[in-house]
Amino acid sequence: MLLFCQRNPKPCPVLDVTDAGSWTTPLAPGADLRTDLPRYRVWEHGELVDEPTDVRAHWRDDLVTFLIGCSFTFEWSLAAAGVPLRHIEQGRNVSMYVTDRPCRPAGRLKGPMVVSMRPVPPARLAAAIRESSLLPAVHGSPVHCGDPGGLGIADLGKPDFGDPVDAEPDDIPVFWACGVTPQAAVMASRPPFALTHAPGHMFLTDARDEQYRVA
Repeated sequence: MLLFCQRNPKPCPVLDVTDAGSWTTPLAPGADLRTDLPRYRVWEHGELVDEPTDVRAHWRDDLVTFLIGCSFTFEWSLAAAGVPLRHIEQGRNVSMYVTDRPCRPAGRLKGPMVVSMRPVPPARLAAAIRESSLLPAVHGSPVHCGDPGGLGIADLGKPDFGDPVDAEPDDIPVFWACGVTPQAAVMASRPPFALTHAPGHMFLTDARDEQYRVA
């Protein structure tokens, strides 16, 4: 998994990796990675078998936890630059899609890149690209702007994860690499067992959003 992240840093920017069996991270002292996410996903042989709010019953001493940056982290920067966040305006989760872009494999781990999409008005497109590019640890700049067919996405109204978001008539769909990508790898590679966050239900740390800004 570490090699998969190293080879695919846009969708899998690593913020921390725990020791085997550890459920703590210096990113949130005192937190418990087994209980402090809003919702988890339990996978067996690539199949989703449960979505609990506590995974202590599933925990094993050989599990290593990867904390991956999230694009929600740079949304404060987009908002400050005048970029509207349609999903927040509409009270919805961001739309996420499985693309036809394969990640670079690592051993038995393989799978497609997942992206999140935010509709952006043309006058704010440059700001959206600039601001997100300054936070590479949380996915950074977009991987695609415009025609969703360029990523193999047939219908923006039918996201694979999250909620459909209504765009304004002139909005341009802008796509960022997404931390749900490892779940697509779990589905494609079918390892015997894995725990992940449920899409849109991330772990909140004590790190300030702005500390990941590089300039």
